[in-house]
Amino acid sequence: MCAYTADFDRCDCNTIHEDVVADVREHMPDEDNLIDLADLFKVFGDSTRVKILCALFRAEMCVCDIAVLLGMTKSSISHQLRVLKQSKLVNYRKSGKVVYYSLADDHVKTIFDQGLLHICEK
Repeated sequence: MCAYTADFDRCDCNTIHEDVVADVREHMPDEDNLIDLADLFKVFGDSTRVKILCALFRAEMCVCDIAVLLGMTKSSISHQLRVLKQSKLVNYRKSGKVVYYSLADDHVKTIFDQGLLHICEK
């Protein structure tokens, strides 16, 4: 039996479609914005941070509650919340000695929902 492999990802043409390239180049976001976008997606690349965001969709929570929910230490949760805060995905407020975390805005849930929808496609 012969094995057949198709090179669908390889282009053998040498023709540059200049109109297409020019149009796409004109509509590409700034390089700095693309770098920032890549950095944002890196934040979603950690399952603990994704779990924290998922929890915050339901309720504002303190570090202790999140740590118990996820079965992790307060220190590890605090570290992940710091990353989420630096990426402007979560906000916090203090009430006495307790710090409560919440989603920064509705965009966070939209990003999450779109990613979940994509991976659940059949």
